[in-house]
Amino acid sequence: MSSGPPRIFDSQAYRQRLKRAVRLDGDIFLAQDVAGHVAERLGAINRHFARGLDLHSRAGVFATLRPFADSWVRTGFAWDRPSVIADEEILPFAEGSFDVVTSVLSLHAVNDLPGTLVQIRRVLKPDGVFIAGLFGGETLHELKLAFAAAEAEISGGASPHVSPFGDVRELGGLLQRTGFALPVADVERTIVRYRDIARLFTDLRALGETNVLVGRRSGLLSRRLQQAVTTEYAARFADAEGRIAATFDVVFLTGWAPHESQQKPLAPGTAKSRLADALGTEEKPTGEKPSP
Repeated sequence: MSSGPPRIFDSQAYRQRLKRAVRLDGDIFLAQDVAGHVAERLGAINRHFARGLDLHSRAGVFATLRPFADSWVRTGFAWDRPSVIADEEILPFAEGSFDVVTSVLSLHAVNDLPGTLVQIRRVLKPDGVFIAGLFGGETLHELKLAFAAAEAEISGGASPHVSPFGDVRELGGLLQRTGFALPVADVERTIVRYRDIARLFTDLRALGETNVLVGRRSGLLSRRLQQAVTTEYAARFADAEGRIAATFDVVFLTGWAPHESQQKPLAPGTAKSRLADALGTEEKPTGEKPSP
């Protein structure tokens, strides 16, 4: 019996979706926006990096990250013209190889995210930084609810159509548990309004982000189910002009490979100033009631 991580995502299917997306050459505005946010975070560090590693960011958005390091290694698959053909879960690099590691929308469909983060920390030089943006939170919750309601009406049950996404607090805690120093996790929400659900599916196909869950039903959606999903989505999430809303939450993760120069929290009892003094209040023992 395998003791490895649960297999939630069909990795082979995901690669095929990404390969098809390159052929489609559609609008990847969401990936471009995330790359811009990663670039902003890199720029705020006020450091130019010598050697960078980019994990599977789409070729169309990598140009945004390129100026932040003297040289880059890009992992990916053959159709995306990477430097190294590699999977995010198996990084073929020596310890301490890179000053910076980036990822733009490539880690949310990894089956062993803790293991991947451990490997990322390993390939970073001391005081190197990791910055990533990945789908999380309530991403596509409207589509998930529309599918659930439509299938309940038609078949009395539901099958998975939308990936489970990590919560920002969970992902921030995961950074800390996998050995990163000074971990930071924050979320940016984008709500896109579409003329119809077909336009939403077009954008998801352009990103390669259609259903790759292991538990998905095989075959195409029936016409009856497609119509029911369209009806449920519009009934629940259309605005006054008939446009439907789609939520995309992107969690941004920042973590550093430990180094002795980094700030560390004080040990309990070593503070030189009291909180009561800073607040200008009187310190009272626990349980003591204030004077009337």
